[in-house]
Amino acid sequence: MVGRIIEGPADIAEGMDWLGRHDRRFAEAHALTGDLPLRRRPEGFAELLSAIVSQQVSVASARAIWGRMEAAGFTSPEAVQAASDEDLRGCGLSRPKLRYARALADSGLDFPALRAMPDDRIITQLVELPGIGRWTAEIYAMFSLGRADVFAHNDLALQEAARLLFNLEKRPNEREMRVIAADWSPWRAVAARLLWAYYRVAKDREGIR
Repeated sequence: MVGRIIEGPADIAEGMDWLGRHDRRFAEAHALTGDLPLRRRPEGFAELLSAIVSQQVSVASARAIWGRMEAAGFTSPEAVQAASDEDLRGCGLSRPKLRYARALADSGLDFPALRAMPDDRIITQLVELPGIGRWTAEIYAMFSLGRADVFAHNDLALQEAARLLFNLEKRPNEREMRVIAADWSPWRAVAARLLWAYYRVAKDREGIR
């Protein structure tokens, strides 16, 4: 079962209304953040490669590296396959990410087929590829496939925003975040958008590219 897909602002508003009624702290945070961004992105190779680039680096660094990848035209499987290691490293890819980019380019992943899969199967299929962990798979499912009930539990900005908003003693780890976020189903992806926006307000910096 595919479940709800976030297509436009009306879907975000519906999810935010549900969350605000479910827990007033969401409504209070929303009053500070204002309207939430849709964050829908295209599907396909370039978006998944972009998510790999964003792993474990700052938002600013991710933007800079991806900008160089785009400028060099390394946004298709064929272009990555044809590029030299030196070319890819020149864009800022580390040796592991260079290897992951080539593995993705060689994978033959059927991107259109992902649209018909349930959330858990999408995550399972993507994490089978080298260099794609749950965070990358969840980001792709949320933003490129529009899944309404996916959450990036290991995202540090989301964890820190949850700590601040819910006045927790410490930042929750991935396991603890899964327990907390389970209460926000079926709109966990909207909760994520709100927490990223709240992180920006509270910390004065972006938590997601």
